[in-house]
Amino acid sequence: MAALFQNVDCIELYVSDLDEGLAYYEQALGLKLLWRADTSLGLGMSGGVAEIVLQTDRKKLNVDFKVDSVEEALPRIIRAGGRVTCPAFDIPIGRCAVVQDRWGNEYVLLDMTKGKYTTDENGNVTGVGAPSL
Repeated sequence: MAALFQNVDCIELYVSDLDEGLAYYEQALGLKLLWRADTSLGLGMSGGVAEIVLQTDRKKLNVDFKVDSVEEALPRIIRAGGRVTCPAFDIPIGRCAVVQDRWGNEYVLLDMTKGKYTTDENGNVTGVGAPSL
């Protein structure tokens, strides 16, 4: 059976101010700005696939796992004894859902069926490119 998770897409961290968060993680800790939107930004780590996403929407740490298809992943989570705590919804790059395993560990599933963010020279999100499958 193929693994459901492709990789850890990101760890989402809450910050009260994106500029302060960017100064801390980029300037003081050396992470690289990859993209920036109104309420979130993505930072790259050296040698890693996963991003650190700073966001101002939820005072909560989230782990996001990338899957091929959120719609196809949800029944597999349920069959394994997990549950869906937030049904699938659209995000700019694809689909997303929040699930729990049998022990109550909550995490996010996301796919990139609409594509990756495209950015300008300053990292500002300008749109979404070709799907990343």
